[in-house]
Amino acid sequence: MAVFTEVSEDEARALLRALNLGELRTLRGIQSGIENTNYFVTAEDMFGQREYVLTLFERLTFEQLPFYLHLMKHLAQHGIPVPDPAADRSGDILHTVCGKPAALVNKLEGQHELAPGPDHCAQVGAMLARMHLAGRDYQRRQPNLRGLAWWNETVPVVLPFVSPEQAMLLRGELAYQNHVAASAAYAALPRGPVHADLFRDNVMFEQGRLSGFFDFYFAGVDSWLFDLAVCLNDWAIDLATGAHDAPRARAFVEAYAAVRPLTPAERQLLPAMLRAGALRFWISRLWDFHLPREASLLKPHDPSHFERVLRERVRRPVNAAAVLA
Repeated sequence: MAVFTEVSEDEARALLRALNLGELRTLRGIQSGIENTNYFVTAEDMFGQREYVLTLFERLTFEQLPFYLHLMKHLAQHGIPVPDPAADRSGDILHTVCGKPAALVNKLEGQHELAPGPDHCAQVGAMLARMHLAGRDYQRRQPNLRGLAWWNETVPVVLPFVSPEQAMLLRGELAYQNHVAASAAYAALPRGPVHADLFRDNVMFEQGRLSGFFDFYFAGVDSWLFDLAVCLNDWAIDLATGAHDAPRARAFVEAYAAVRPLTPAERQLLPAMLRAGALRFWISRLWDFHLPREASLLKPHDPSHFERVLRERVRRPVNAAAVLA
């Protein structure tokens, strides 16, 4: 959510008027994140002031974006607390600002919980399962664009920037994930739309209760287990060391499974998907760190964090029995 494209107040004002959302009061760039340009927008109409988030998409195309925006609309209509894209008079939810594809969504209430306990993890786990089930009848299809195919393309690009030891780990883990993906158990994994990036800073809590999921712009159709693993690699680890946190993991998975029980194939492949989730974010952070794009406020994430998580997941596999009673 760095600022790659500067949006003027006149451009923001024109969008608000096109969406019949009132008059612009404030426009402020958002510093966190590294994929898109984001602004907080305050608008005022006859009912008072409301806050929105304006996103200009720097990598995703006009052809790709309907999947994400209509998924958010679909989930919102099914009672999942996600940002709801605003439509213009023609019903379109994908707009153009500064020549870029753009969307305006309502700003969720609450704050991030960056030091979650088991109760926070249980709430996220249960809502993640509800989100997966709500997406079963979503008709649009788009693969996870940061899935295995992207890993295979990107690892050779980042290898020149890493040490021989790191290169060995990257090559070895990539080979392992290709082997897993060719297995019968992997083919049996339940699939559907996934968030694929549901870290602590993409969830909001208000007075201790979960108030929303946001930033769906890495979503795609993938295994639900991969989505669960991505969450566990952030919500249920020690950030300093990457070590597994058993109480938080158990709370998360038990709450998830109470809504959508895990299948035998999912139980079997949980350790592999925890490794897959760590590999995916190590690769993307290496890419962003060593091949950055210029942007105002851009702060690339440290790649070494997910290297530590991956090494922990390889060294100390966590199976389903360890996180389910």
